[in-house]
Amino acid sequence: MTHQSTDFSRLAKHLEAYTRKYAHEVLLLHLGHGEIEDQIIIFKGFSSSLMQPTDYNPDNPVLAEMPILRIDRLQSPYNPNQPIFLEQNLSLEQMQQYLSDADIC
Repeated sequence: MTHQSTDFSRLAKHLEAYTRKYAHEVLLLHLGHGEIEDQIIIFKGFSSSLMQPTDYNPDNPVLAEMPILRIDRLQSPYNPNQPIFLEQNLSLEQMQQYLSDADIC
């Protein structure tokens, strides 16, 4: 799936649903293009930016419309000083297979 065809709102809802279903996992999304970068962490159905201000209202989207460079699956609880990676450097297509396998899309 290319950046242009990604429905970011729908994708965010699917990723949040995945972390509600698999509460032992945390998703870390690495996004960016050019000099603009962001990291989004998703845990138990909630998203938060690690590099940008996150709106207090959970209904406002956190996932910016920029290319997803890679996705990491981590074990919860997330400890940024000692992360436990379950899988690293997944493409969006690979993560979509996890969503499909979990009947979330």
